[in-house]
Amino acid sequence: MTPVRILLVDDHPVVRAGLRALLGGCPEFEVCGEAADGGAALRMVCELRPELVLMDIRMGPGMCGVETARRIGRLPAPPRVVVLSSYESDAYVVRAVEAGVAGYLLKGSPPDLLFQALRTVAAGESALSPSVVSRLMSRYRAPSAALTARETEILELIATGRSNREIGSALFISGTTVKTHLVHVYEKLGVENRTAAVRAAVDRGLIGLE
Repeated sequence: MTPVRILLVDDHPVVRAGLRALLGGCPEFEVCGEAADGGAALRMVCELRPELVLMDIRMGPGMCGVETARRIGRLPAPPRVVVLSSYESDAYVVRAVEAGVAGYLLKGSPPDLLFQALRTVAAGESALSPSVVSRLMSRYRAPSAALTARETEILELIATGRSNREIGSALFISGTTVKTHLVHVYEKLGVENRTAAVRAAVDRGLIGLE
């Protein structure tokens, strides 16, 4: 049986080494390359043509896993992407799914679950950690409280102390548009100001803080 070729993407060399050793013990898989950031991942996908990309969601100051997955999806005959992350908040899960990833697993998952997820995604299906499924189901059942990807981005930037003008510049939208999004965020979270919105979003697992 021809092994499934996998590109590892993670900014921590120790994590990449561990995954390479783990997958090396399974003849179904072949690690064809490693990348430490999103830019390198895009180049190596074009060069190595892997069938799967196993990628972290946060990779230092450069391109995040969500944006990398989105750009990989725009390539001709793109490989399928599986996220392997420590984060399970909506800020990452929903955006990753919207970016087109085929799998989302937590780094605390047992090896057998990782192997099964890789087999499932390689076969053209999707694979999500049980806790990720629960989070998505909760979001589906309570759509009025669900934040859009843009609203989540704005809340994350507010949590870093940025003003509306700075947020608008970062996202290439006007300050008025930022205010409009915030009005919707306040309504959904049942709060009246920025500080309360961030606190409510963190408490509900909608965004994560450093």
